[in-house]
Amino acid sequence: MPNSDLSFMHPYYMGAYAENDHVFEKILLEFLRDHAYWRRNFHPENRPPIPTNAPYREHFNEFLAQMQQELHTLSADLKKSVPFFSPRYMGHMAADLLLPGVLAQIMTILYNPNNVSDDAAPATLDKELEVGFQLARMFGYNIDDDREPNAWGHLTSGGTVANYEGVWNLRAVRCYPLALAEAAQALELTLPNVGPKRQPLGKYTKWELFNFSIRQTVLLMRECISHIKSNQNKKDFHTFTRKIMEESVAHLGMAGFFLKHPELKLPVLMVPVSAHYSWEKSMKILGLGSGNLVPVNTDGHMRMKMEHLEELLEDHYRRQIPVLGVVGVLGSTEFGSVDPINRIVEFRKKYFQKGFYFGVHVDAAWGGYMASLFRMPDGSFIPHDEIRSKFNYFPHEGTWLAFKAVAECDSVTVDPHKLGYLPFPCGAFVSRDSGVLDFISQKAAYVFDVKEDSTKLPVKKKLLSLGQYIMEGSKPGSAAAAAYVTHRCIPLHHDGFGQIMAQSMRACEYFFDKIQEVKKKLKGLVTITVPFPPDTNLICFAINPKNNTYLALMNHFSRKVFNNMKINPNQPLQAHDFFGSCTSLFKAGLETEEANRILSELGINPETFCEHVSDRTREADHIYVIRHTLMNPWLMYEDNGMNYIDRYCLFIERAIDKEMHRAIRRK
Repeated sequence: MPNSDLSFMHPYYMGAYAENDHVFEKILLEFLRDHAYWRRNFHPENRPPIPTNAPYREHFNEFLAQMQQELHTLSADLKKSVPFFSPRYMGHMAADLLLPGVLAQIMTILYNPNNVSDDAAPATLDKELEVGFQLARMFGYNIDDDREPNAWGHLTSGGTVANYEGVWNLRAVRCYPLALAEAAQALELTLPNVGPKRQPLGKYTKWELFNFSIRQTVLLMRECISHIKSNQNKKDFHTFTRKIMEESVAHLGMAGFFLKHPELKLPVLMVPVSAHYSWEKSMKILGLGSGNLVPVNTDGHMRMKMEHLEELLEDHYRRQIPVLGVVGVLGSTEFGSVDPINRIVEFRKKYFQKGFYFGVHVDAAWGGYMASLFRMPDGSFIPHDEIRSKFNYFPHEGTWLAFKAVAECDSVTVDPHKLGYLPFPCGAFVSRDSGVLDFISQKAAYVFDVKEDSTKLPVKKKLLSLGQYIMEGSKPGSAAAAAYVTHRCIPLHHDGFGQIMAQSMRACEYFFDKIQEVKKKLKGLVTITVPFPPDTNLICFAINPKNNTYLALMNHFSRKVFNNMKINPNQPLQAHDFFGSCTSLFKAGLETEEANRILSELGINPETFCEHVSDRTREADHIYVIRHTLMNPWLMYEDNGMNYIDRYCLFIERAIDKEMHRAIRRK
């Protein structure tokens, strides 16, 4: 691929060789001076507290000397950092950072806004909310206040907190109808003609109340509040709203809430076995219990297995076990695989018709920004044939359908600090229905003054006190500024961010083809297999020495090969040509058929794959694979006719050859 194909990205990054350092320095210096002028002109009549002769005092200079020494030490230590910027790095989910984001973040740090409310961040809170709308638009959600449901989103410290919020939101909404009915019964209030059946609230069973959809619950809250306001005096209204709070899961906790409703079993959350560990943490933190996290098997591509999901849903429906939600992964952190989100949505529709509802959350921490590749500037979704014509393999129809179906899901986790190429910390949570806000606020909508109805406020106005609606407290406005400016410079659609995503996928396809060439070239030494063709821009491969049939020996050899690309703090970074990452396929997470397929491709005896390890079977409970994240923008840059993927393939050939000869000498 000629260098000119990468020219659109030339102004986007500082560059692998800091080619744009002059741009960075010029802009940063300009806005540093601008910030200093702002301070000086805030109230110029005030006398400066640091006198002009301060630099001539001994203490002043001693402190500056110490500070400079410590900063030099820090600078030296930082040179041990991982060179994410370099196309020689293909390991974890990090790469060169986009210039607009870095500059915006550094600029904004000087102002130190706290995006917990507009009082603490009048300039950047609005930008954070706009980032939420930008992301929502990319996923196909409605952001028009005149139509419902309308979406909202905000930034988090990372995908883990965003995943927590997905569960937190679902728990608050799903439990609300039960709290409402309990409060009405305790106060002997009749709420007529409400809910989907248009009947008195007291006639719904507890199973029915827990299986209202999110939209039905939003409308239920509004019509019940409206009815009580119209038919009760102010004192009685406040008595009722306080009672709702007393009956809520937020007040009683999970144990207290479900003790009050013994007719209902504890709800479960279903996630694929490939899901991030944060889902188990979320169940522990929110009191749902990790025992109620139900794993769904994956297929031969590490995508959620729909047959198993349907079996689980049918079993829980038959046994009347509530399902809080199903989580689909849009680009797993281990393998980049994309679950069939569209099929999950289809199952939700099917079971909802039976009176069995579950929320759908998409964990798109990794793959979320790839949605920009499918979205036109006018918001339309690009047809599969049109997208497919631009690539060799990507996207298969299932991937295309999965991204399209995100628009029908309830909420999404996405990490701008991954494929958004922004500095840490910058995750995001996006919700399809802003009506959910009224169930999670620290000052719930249904305990406001009778004259004040926050359920009717525009989303942006409601969120001026953002801290009331999120799990975190103080949060950096600088992250919001970075995301906002970046999205303004590089819009979240096919002709903007989509170009970066497309370049990454082309590099991934090229890498996939090159590994097949390496496989053929080294077939006399080793067997190489790519266990899962990539859905996104992550590729793993496994290596087994020729004629070896033992998994433990294969894993041992693969680790030796990986050591050639592993960060070693005791060695200078320049001692390594390339850097990668690794992961493992554990027996517990693979179906027997798929495990046997991979082992067969490698020439490994399946009987050497053990569920539990001992001294004898050490390193035999997993299949060790070398993992590559193909997100660096410069992987396809050609220097003297060879790009970095070509260079890497030569490197991996040398590493394998070296370790094979070492193994022979040890024998």
